[in-house]
Amino acid sequence: MAFSRSTGKIPIRATDALARSWTALVALILSLSPALVGLAVSAMLAVDYRRTVPMFCAEGGGCEVARRSIFASFFGIPTPIFGLVAFGTIGIAALLPGRVARYAQLALSSGAAVVGALLLFAQGMLGRFCPYCTAADVSGLACALTSGWRLLRVPTVASPPARGLGALALAVAGVVPFAMGSRASGVPVVIRAEQAATPRGDVTIVDFVDFECPFCREAQARLQPILEAHSNHVRLLRRQVPLRIHAHARDAARAACCGERLGKGDAMAEALFSAPVDQLTPAGCESLAQQVGLALESFRACVADPRTDASIDADRAEFKAAGGEALPTIWIGGRELIGVPPAESVERALADALARAGG
Repeated sequence: MAFSRSTGKIPIRATDALARSWTALVALILSLSPALVGLAVSAMLAVDYRRTVPMFCAEGGGCEVARRSIFASFFGIPTPIFGLVAFGTIGIAALLPGRVARYAQLALSSGAAVVGALLLFAQGMLGRFCPYCTAADVSGLACALTSGWRLLRVPTVASPPARGLGALALAVAGVVPFAMGSRASGVPVVIRAEQAATPRGDVTIVDFVDFECPFCREAQARLQPILEAHSNHVRLLRRQVPLRIHAHARDAARAACCGERLGKGDAMAEALFSAPVDQLTPAGCESLAQQVGLALESFRACVADPRTDASIDADRAEFKAAGGEALPTIWIGGRELIGVPPAESVERALADALARAGG
């Protein structure tokens, strides 16, 4: 850019050209941004719609309500797929030069805005709002506004490097959620192995526990009545993960393993969960074993058997292999519940697993 030798200032034409290029860049950013948001959240929803365990959506919230509604698909195609196509096409139109591209962007965005408004109304009728669906619907409205502004106010086109960066941003927004979804297998190999051993019509529940953990105890109180109601179709596997921060967790884990080995696994587990934490000492566990009907000498021999500690270590290894990070962790069929789950979440997960199992 040359300065005027007589005035030492930038010529007016150069100033105008600079202003137009900045305006075109701002128009590109503004018109592309809602398309990027809509594309990204549509990709996230598309990932979750094909998974048993949602990766992005919160379980039991507005996402699940929308997913189970009649608006979840049209003509057998999940609604997020339409969002992917629409926002991707709008983004491409925003990058292309020429008046035809601007008209195309406005037409596509207007359609997205109408659909977005209808789907927002539909969510209101359902009484729950999915945050990702809402973001996509609002993005459709924003696309219409920015594309109209671009058509009427911005005749110039952003520079090729800026459009190249915009194309890269579109690709990232559309591809990254699918890449994240493909890396997360959903159901770990060790859990799938347990499911494969489950008789048809039944559901396997893998419960990783620490009997001294207060949250495990609370989760057990919520889980037990539901399990009893479906006892004929549930295969419960408790895996011992005694935490080092709990003084008697290892003693309780040994007691649970021996109760299982000696034919009183469920009774021993219930006794351990019900006993005060300060009674989970070796002597306290022996007392509980006698209460559930175990022969004391056989119980003591089992506790001292090196195979018992080896079994606990194997359970801990399985917890790590399953990607476990916190207790309690409960796998119901193919769904993972971490922490103290609401009773309705347990019931919903079990009902879904039974439906898939044919039970």
